Amino acid sequence: MNYPDSVQFLYALGNEIKTAKLGLDRIRTLLAALGNPQDQLRFVHVAGTNGKGSTCAMIEAGLRADGRRTGLFTSPHLAEPTERIRIDGESVSAGQFAEAFQRVHGCAEKLLAEGGIDWHTTYFETVTAMAFLIFLNERVDMVVLEVGLGGRLDATNVVKPDLCVITQIDYDHEAFLGKSLESIAGEKAGILKTGAPAVFSRQRPEAARVLDLRAAELCVPVVRTDAWSVGDLELDRRGSRFLLSGERELRIRCPLAGEHQVENAATAAIALTRLGVADRAIESGIARAMWPGRLERVSERPEIVLDGAHNPAGARALAAYIRRFYSRRRVRLIYGAMRDKAIEEIGGILFPCAQQVIVTAPKQARAMDPAALRDIAEHPDLRAAPVLEDALALVADATDEDAIFITGSLFLVAEARAMIGAKR
Repeated sequence: MNYPDSVQFLYALGNEIKTAKLGLDRIRTLLAALGNPQDQLRFVHVAGTNGKGSTCAMIEAGLRADGRRTGLFTSPHLAEPTERIRIDGESVSAGQFAEAFQRVHGCAEKLLAEGGIDWHTTYFETVTAMAFLIFLNERVDMVVLEVGLGGRLDATNVVKPDLCVITQIDYDHEAFLGKSLESIAGEKAGILKTGAPAVFSRQRPEAARVLDLRAAELCVPVVRTDAWSVGDLELDRRGSRFLLSGERELRIRCPLAGEHQVENAATAAIALTRLGVADRAIESGIARAMWPGRLERVSERPEIVLDGAHNPAGARALAAYIRRFYSRRRVRLIYGAMRDKAIEEIGGILFPCAQQVIVTAPKQARAMDPAALRDIAEHPDLRAAPVLEDALALVADATDEDAIFITGSLFLVAEARAMIGAKR
């Protein structure tokens, strides 16, 4: 089976959130049949609501700067599924992806025929197993592994990590994880393991209590970012610089924009100290980290910024960024979202930051219709465009004083990256 065929089959398994079947029995059975490749690898396991992807990217960059061969597993992807599995910072090839898929898919089909599993592994379970096979074949020194959904019953939670990291916890995927911060935190805390130390980002009190209780039950030694101090903080539109002080002092330059990335960079830096990474490698690695689609500037004239603010916490971070750096600019916001998102809450946070709002839809079956979006949104200059191309046409008159933000669904961000990159 070639790469296009493997991708088509994965998509045919259904949307990875909507078809998620939380539980570890199926993935464990599959991995056992594949020889348990995960047991021969070392992991940093990262859970959280917002910030876990960028934190993973910075941890991986620091490990690589320290001379280690790295694997990085993240989700979702923006353009191609190969982005989810990276070796030394580079996406795996289409050939590697297809070969791993063929092996995992063949094993799943055999188990199905024998009654070993009740249904084919899901999209996410399949790609997780593929990643383990590729990382083992590539002989990586350390894998930075991002949780897909929750933690306790996520397919990644079959590993025995060297270190667990939990970034800030907020509301998202309540249908799967529960409607309270306590229940969501309980799912995230499920990645903690006896014998594996942990790093916790700053948390709301309700989430912190749950994490601390679970860590105490498992006798997990924890380092909290609030035990370290951030000084000499300088923020600009393109990132931050600060002095991180605790057991040692680190001069951090974070190239990921937004004040919220200061906490993520601190979390990554502290995690790297726990992994024995040299100070110079921590500093130089984080300074070179990349995480596309999150406050990513894709055009200067006019200024166009992409950000996948798909939940209330992400919207608050984006709103804070706009208020801090664009209060004297004309902000034009292009927004599209999936139907299952907290659209009214997100709109209430983001739309007041813009002088003009254009609601549109990514080319996805689950996308919220722009006409319906317009009916529930409130803004004095609100327009609707069926698709992104039409939305961009409405801002074609942008001047150098305008700032255009394209946000909401990561599907919309991916379309914008491809469209604007092609034009440039």
